[in-house]
Amino acid sequence: MSILAIDRLTVHHGQLAAVVDLDLAVGEGETLAIIGANGAGKTTLLRTIAGVLRPSSGTIRYDGNDITRMPAHRRVAAGIALVPEGRRLFPALTVAENLATGAYRKRPGPWSVERIMTLFPWMPDRARQPAASLSGGEQQAVAIGRALASNPRLLLLDELSLGLAPIVVRGLYERLPEILAEGTTVLLVEQDVSQALRVADQVCCLRGGRAVLRGRPADLTGDRIQNAYFGATDAVEEAAR
Repeated sequence: MSILAIDRLTVHHGQLAAVVDLDLAVGEGETLAIIGANGAGKTTLLRTIAGVLRPSSGTIRYDGNDITRMPAHRRVAAGIALVPEGRRLFPALTVAENLATGAYRKRPGPWSVERIMTLFPWMPDRARQPAASLSGGEQQAVAIGRALASNPRLLLLDELSLGLAPIVVRGLYERLPEILAEGTTVLLVEQDVSQALRVADQVCCLRGGRAVLRGRPADLTGDRIQNAYFGATDAVEEAAR
């Protein structure tokens, strides 16, 4: 069953169509990686699913319900949480206070502030430290924790590895299995294609706001991904399922 179903979605920034006539479905408990170059429409897609942006046309269904016009705060209460590109923490608030903001409209579920701090073992000792004083990787962990505090069914992760050292990125991705073990569905935007392929059940490559390649990681060769990513072919590919 698809927890998220997108039908012919188009999103504009002014006169620019950032997402064009996109169809997409994500099964419950799956991890779908959205890859593509800068400007492909990846962040726009996640922000639209989260309710930050309004689509020009098309529909978004979540758990069978049309949420296309639902306000962002109601989507959080329904179980959709976004970890935004650039983290967007409250810099003057402490680690614990930032996590608490994510719990404001939380659903019943397994994630409490205390449990989130066990997911990232460094957090309890730094709970009273302002977010502005943390490293980039630590800030990303707090941003993930803030989203988890709402107990989402659908977790949207935008550019998890952006600006972080590879060893830090690996540490963050090592936390993903515990998150998935709770049945959370993950929609992951990632420019680090190799990392995305390692964790995803399905992959969709966007170019110019359109889906140009879809499939399971095992079915996608490096050449096909490169061709889709950089536009060596205009054909839309569907990998064998």
